[in-house]
Amino acid sequence: MTWTRLKELVETPLSGLIQPTRSDWIFALRTVSAGLIALFAAYALKLDHPQWAMMTVFIVAQPVAGMVLAKGFYRLLGTLAGGIAAVGITSVFGTNPWLLVTALAVWIGICTLVSSLLRNPEAYGAALAGYTAMIISLPAFGQPHGVVDLAVARCAEIVIGIVCAGVTSRLILPKLAADAIISRLKRSIFDLAEYASGAFADGDPASLAALQRKLITDAQTLAEMRTYARLEAPSLATRAHPVRRTIGQLLWALSAARALHSHRRPKNAALIPMRSDLKAFVGELATTPGALDDTGPWVARLDAIAGQAKEMPAVPDETSDDKVGTITRLTIAGDFAEALKQVMRGLDALRSPVSRQSRERGQPALVVHRDYQAAWRNAVRAALATLLVAIFWLTTKWSEAAGTVILVSVVSSLFASRPDPVQSAWGFFTGTLIALPFAFLVGQVALPALPGFGWFTLFVVPIMVPAALGMANPRHVGVATAFAINFLAFLSPHQGMIYDPGPFFAGSASILVGILLAIGVFIVVLPANPWVTVERICQAMREDLARLCLHERVPRRLAFESLAYDRINQLMPQVQQTGRKGDPMLSGSIAAVTVGLEVLRLRHAQLNSAVARETAESIANFLRGLARELLFRRPGEPQTATIAVARQYAATIAERSDRLEMLQIAASLRIIAAAMEDHPDFFARGRG
Repeated sequence: MTWTRLKELVETPLSGLIQPTRSDWIFALRTVSAGLIALFAAYALKLDHPQWAMMTVFIVAQPVAGMVLAKGFYRLLGTLAGGIAAVGITSVFGTNPWLLVTALAVWIGICTLVSSLLRNPEAYGAALAGYTAMIISLPAFGQPHGVVDLAVARCAEIVIGIVCAGVTSRLILPKLAADAIISRLKRSIFDLAEYASGAFADGDPASLAALQRKLITDAQTLAEMRTYARLEAPSLATRAHPVRRTIGQLLWALSAARALHSHRRPKNAALIPMRSDLKAFVGELATTPGALDDTGPWVARLDAIAGQAKEMPAVPDETSDDKVGTITRLTIAGDFAEALKQVMRGLDALRSPVSRQSRERGQPALVVHRDYQAAWRNAVRAALATLLVAIFWLTTKWSEAAGTVILVSVVSSLFASRPDPVQSAWGFFTGTLIALPFAFLVGQVALPALPGFGWFTLFVVPIMVPAALGMANPRHVGVATAFAINFLAFLSPHQGMIYDPGPFFAGSASILVGILLAIGVFIVVLPANPWVTVERICQAMREDLARLCLHERVPRRLAFESLAYDRINQLMPQVQQTGRKGDPMLSGSIAAVTVGLEVLRLRHAQLNSAVARETAESIANFLRGLARELLFRRPGEPQTATIAVARQYAATIAERSDRLEMLQIAASLRIIAAAMEDHPDFFARGRG
């Protein structure tokens, strides 16, 4: 199996399976060049562990320049924090090995806890601070006076690698995050148009579900790239607001498209023109090459469609219930047109950012979902695994077990917050195992016979370039990155390489055993149940909706959208671990966005002086009932009257007034009722 993966890793970028693009080749050659420059600089400075400079280049290497700067920046912060912690812990507990390893394990647990509550690249920096302290402290075991020198050397090696990677990624044919954001957003708009086109045409459910997942994933990527773009240059900071706002608009448009698909009535005479216009629009947009080069005509058409949706159709023979149904569907169609229009305007804002400070009121930062239970579980696992292996090391006095302790702390902390930590750690183990024979041939056979930097370059470049191509390929990035990093770790390049296979295999074995032990910890110690996490996130979303209903101050729409987006983003990878069982929960979470936006509409209607006090009181009663339904209804309990009340209020309001604002209140009530009926698995589950 290992050699099969080896062949796949080395040959895939060069085969016809997935041919590397020009940008992939640029990334690979740039990364390898930066690594060689970093190693040469470490040689020139006579650092004790020059391989760390080159390893750092491959650790922080990313296709986009801003991503390199972000990861490098937080790697530097994590290294500094870990170095300071190592000096402090070793200075206080260095004379007592049992207290030393206990303090290090606690520190790793704390850093893992913080890492689990953050997002990349901040999460990476927090995890790095934990195991960096271990990497520095254990080699200083028994020699606490040398820990400062080790920490300084480690930081120097890391800085060299970060500088080389950052400078080359920014200056040598750079791929900028700002450009990547625009490209990703354009693809998302086309995907959204394709999704809507399929929804109008009763497309394949599996294809629509795949597009839905892709749109959510792209929203996550846009949020990450927003940070990277700001690090590339201060002038790009003005692009952060459009990206943040556009993420919410994408989610709103997706939710509206789903509702249009679920509640279509093509025979309704008032809806046929609107439905036909939207169907023609998204179909034309999805199939027109270069359609988004000029968004002006598309925005104008969407503006006309959205305006048409706000007009009450003249259908005198309709009953009030049918009238509300018509307004409801027109409202959803108008929401979709408006959201898509705002996404296109966001694209224009990214392509032509304003240079002056916006006069708009400061926008809130993206709100993120923090799973404290999972974070504490990850912290306990990392600390316990590190402590147990350290106890084994101290008890057996096996010198190579120190490497095992380090790898256990690295893997159990670094992969703890992944949706499937076992799979991630196994990919790391696979890449590490593949690297072993290459490192032996180069480090133990070739370089001792042919020493020198020139020969090193000749032997290493043909290995590292395919590895870097694999890092540019999403299918192989995990294994390829592990291969590149551990090839250099096994190789341990120095200016004087010697043939000494005993320590080589002993050190390699300790690393492989450490990774396997960490995998065992993920499997055995407090194993994660993805379904429990799914239910916890869904319950949090229901609580968000309840707060919208009850909070004395009407929350800002952007704050709700960003929170909903982040919760869905965290929900999706967990749902993927549960199979089809979790699909209704993901669909319900998208519908929850629609419900939340309609609740906000009702809250604003309550404040409208044109709305009768009796109607405002009815809205308040309904929202209180909806909050009770969301908070207290448990699985298996009978459905409350919330849906029936919503429909009754909607019909009553429509009977009393034909004013458009009153009919839109009725439409909001109907939309909420329909969403709850369509997704009972999501809205029917309370706290268990």
